[in-house]
Amino acid sequence: MTCIDWVILGLYILSIIGMSGWIGRRQKSQEDYYLGGRTMPSWQVGLSIVATQVSAISLVGAPAFIALKGNGGLLWLQYEFAIPLAMMGIMLIMVPLYHRTRAITIYEYLEKRFGRLTRMSISAVFLVSRGLGSGVALLATAIVTAVCLQWPLWQTILLIGGVSILYTTFGGIVADIYSDILQLIILWAGTFLAIFILAGMLDGETLSLLKEQPQRLRVFDFSATGLGDGKTFGFWPMLIGGFFLYLSYYGCDQSQAQRLLTTATPREAQKALLMNGILRFLLVLTYCAFGVLLIPFLLSHPEFADRMQHQQPDFLVPYFLIEYFPKGILGILIAGFFAASMSSIDSALNSLSAATYQDFLVRIFPKLSNLSNAGKVRFSRCLTVFWGVVATGFALQMIGGPETVLELVNKIGSAFYGPILAIFWLGILTRSGSETGAISGLAAGVGFNIFLWQFYGNAVSWLWWNVFGFLVSFGIGYGVSVLSPPRGSHEGCILRHRDLVAEYLSEKRFYWILTAVFLLVLMAGYLVQKLLLPG
Repeated sequence: MTCIDWVILGLYILSIIGMSGWIGRRQKSQEDYYLGGRTMPSWQVGLSIVATQVSAISLVGAPAFIALKGNGGLLWLQYEFAIPLAMMGIMLIMVPLYHRTRAITIYEYLEKRFGRLTRMSISAVFLVSRGLGSGVALLATAIVTAVCLQWPLWQTILLIGGVSILYTTFGGIVADIYSDILQLIILWAGTFLAIFILAGMLDGETLSLLKEQPQRLRVFDFSATGLGDGKTFGFWPMLIGGFFLYLSYYGCDQSQAQRLLTTATPREAQKALLMNGILRFLLVLTYCAFGVLLIPFLLSHPEFADRMQHQQPDFLVPYFLIEYFPKGILGILIAGFFAASMSSIDSALNSLSAATYQDFLVRIFPKLSNLSNAGKVRFSRCLTVFWGVVATGFALQMIGGPETVLELVNKIGSAFYGPILAIFWLGILTRSGSETGAISGLAAGVGFNIFLWQFYGNAVSWLWWNVFGFLVSFGIGYGVSVLSPPRGSHEGCILRHRDLVAEYLSEKRFYWILTAVFLLVLMAGYLVQKLLLPG
């Protein structure tokens, strides 16, 4: 990096911290700090949701998967087919109920529906998994960012972690949303610029080299089931397993669902999810196009390709940017990488703080509820700093650890996603759901997934764990609930609010749009495959 690149990065960091300080001065209550006063516009929330999926690893991981990784290629696009379907489920059922509770954490719904033990159990799973997962995400993104900064990894982790803690602590969820939008603009524009630069380096003869690697140009793989064949990237596991995974991730994970509570009305939250359902595929398609162009580039630049043989595939994009991007513009894009690295933990820190305070501390220490509004905000900021230090410390501890740690965390997440989704839907879809049934179902589903992991880990794709965990948890939970009827309220059951369902079904244009998006995504995948792989 040149002096001008460092100046651009420094100005970006200072502007983000300055913005968060300006926002923080206007926060008078926890509702302001955690939910932006419930006044965030739908377009800002929607762009923020899209941006949270664009970490530095996303931008470099997809092109590397397409251009370098074994059994990779455009199969990556199959990840996106389930998104519009999952958005419809969350928009129709989960968003209205969450807004009805007027809560800060979505786990408050579980207490109203089942009881305190269910709320605290699910929230504890979130705290442990997301707290450690944030450290892993910080490490993963810092590895890539360190290449761009040409810094030691531990210094990069401290810089990213420190800046993330600063602006999230002062600015809360609003600072997270604003920085996410800025990061999205920089990275998306930078990806288009990278495509433009790369295309200028290739001619027709070079592009014809794509024919030498036809296996990388397939979008659909209907033969891979993920059940006994040892393959994960198949159409059916990625569509069905991805549907359950995204339902749980966007609808039952506080770090994502908290954004849906920042809007004034459920309909505004629905519009944000609609935007995510449309824009996310376009974004993924953009950096997949970058990955496709990298295939003939590597074949026509053997010296660069030889150097990449001794590096991890994820280093492909950073090294390309460092060598071929104009100075100054490189600084802007690295600022985007840096922002993406921070976005991998900023929303998690705010959500971890909210869940710690609302689901645990205020119940264990009731006197906390007597604090002034300003005192509660200060206490919430202290919790944000605590979780930031935990995530940063965990990332530092994992330096030099096994390369399989990222895969391990993905598997841990999938072991819990399906069962957690089942508990929410047990309360939403059935009148007979009880706390005994919910806890029993959660334990059974997680236990079954761990059994699959230990004894069939190489045979059953981890994407299917989301489905099997859901089915086992829902089945056991419902069965136990029938034998042990609920003592609490049915307030959270959708069957008690047919008027509410009818109200949101009346907004048919949302669901028609997402259905059309789903069909267009499938058609786009088919056309991409036919265009690049005519035979």
